Parts: sequence; C-alpha cells; structure tokens
Amino acid sequence: MAEAPDPAPQRPGSYAEFWPRYLAAHRRPGSRALHFAGTLLALALVVAAIATGHWWLLLAAPVVGYAGAWIGHFAIEGNRPETFGHPLWSLFSDVRMLLLWLLGRLDAEFRRHGVAPK
Repeated sequence: MAEAPDPAPQRPGSYAEFWPRYLAAHRRPGSRALHFAGTLLALALVVAAIATGHWWLLLAAPVVGYAGAWIGHFAIEGNRPETFGHPLWSLFSDVRMLLLWLLGRLDAEFRRHGVAPK
C-alpha cells in the first residue's frame, strides 16, 4: 500500500517560526536582488511623498515594492510569496533581510537558521 504524501507545511504560529521559512523562500540571489531593489524603491517613494507632499506616491510604493518581489518568486524561486499568508510579517521581513544584507550579516543569518542559499 502506498504511503500518503506529507501534509502541507504548517502555517507558522509566530514570527520566530515564520522567519526561517521566509529565508528558505528567498534562497536565490536574483530573487533577493529584486526584493532589495523593490524595497529600496518603495522606501524612497515613501520618503519622497513625505518630502514633497505628493501623497499619491504612497499608492505607488507598494506596487513598486511588490512587483519585483513577486517576479522574483514566480520567475526565479518558483514559489508562492509569503505575502499572501502573512502580509505584515512579510513586509517586516523584507526590510529585515535588506538591513541584514546591507550590514553584511545575511549569509550568517541563513546559516544560523540552517538554510542554504543557492
């Protein structure tokens, strides 16, 4: 008799459970580069909106921020963006991953959580 396939991964119940899963979904450098570019552009649009008073720029920020990230997931990683299940944790993690990369600590974070980048 054939064994039943493994059940779908459990939904993380805490951010501490989510973060390693988020890292695993971002193993490829091309995908991370699209995330970094999108996050930086989105942050620049927020700053520009505040500086200029052109509040419509706030509407463009998430579009620009997520466009590159989603392309990275679907075209490079071949997985589903974590944004769909945990939008706030995902947004926080995008910024966290960017900061770790800028500080030169992202590779160590992958190792710490047992995730091997590709």
